[in-house]
Amino acid sequence: MRYLGCLLVFMVAFAGSDPSLVQAAQEVTVAAASDLNFAFKEMTALFEKTTGTHVKLSLGSSGNFFSQIQNGAPYDLYFSADSRYPQKLVESGHAVASSLYIYAVGRIVLWVLKPSLLQIEQRGLDVLLDPTVKKIAIANPKHAPYGRAAVAAMEQAQVYERIKNKLVLGENVSQTAQFVESGAADIGVIALSLALAPPMQVVGRYKEIPNEAHPPLVQGAALLTGASHQVEAQAFLSFLQSAEGQAIMTRYGFVVPDKR
Repeated sequence: MRYLGCLLVFMVAFAGSDPSLVQAAQEVTVAAASDLNFAFKEMTALFEKTTGTHVKLSLGSSGNFFSQIQNGAPYDLYFSADSRYPQKLVESGHAVASSLYIYAVGRIVLWVLKPSLLQIEQRGLDVLLDPTVKKIAIANPKHAPYGRAAVAAMEQAQVYERIKNKLVLGENVSQTAQFVESGAADIGVIALSLALAPPMQVVGRYKEIPNEAHPPLVQGAALLTGASHQVEAQAFLSFLQSAEGQAIMTRYGFVVPDKR
């Protein structure tokens, strides 16, 4: 925390007496995979309270952000649900190689509303074959790592070919959960980090899908070469790696690097 405080002193000194420069300096723009929705909203609130630096948080699919950044989108930090995306940005010159950081490993779950009669706890992925299941929500595997993990798990359980015509594709894993919550789908495969969020626990229940059922969701971050707020971005990365930041990630079901 002393380190973060020193960064703020440096920023104010650098800005001099012009309040507009101070305001501009004390901001960081973050593009984050939507599985980080609840964890990062809590993270950014604590970071802002601690440092006074505003976080402009955008949530969406990792693949869509990857394309946007390649086309010049003005983000400072990129948090992907697939570590290969930031690695590719380093290779293309859009991200700083030394900043690459594996910040978590994600998990996927089956998720239904509480009133649902589907026995997800007992049947696991076999429940997708239940004749009452008409629509199954997953994130679009073309650009969402959680969608690819969902398909891989279904294939491993040998149910994918039998239910693929029932799939409803969300733009990202958060929209996937919304499909189930709204009744547009009977069941969904979503991120454990979303299922553990208090608002989600109120309305739904979940069953974890075994990690060995799909390739690991290794999630990576990077500082972008076009970052306008590099000092603040580095401070946010440091905060994520702090005890406070790691505790938040763990609470939302992520496996953090020092706990793998």
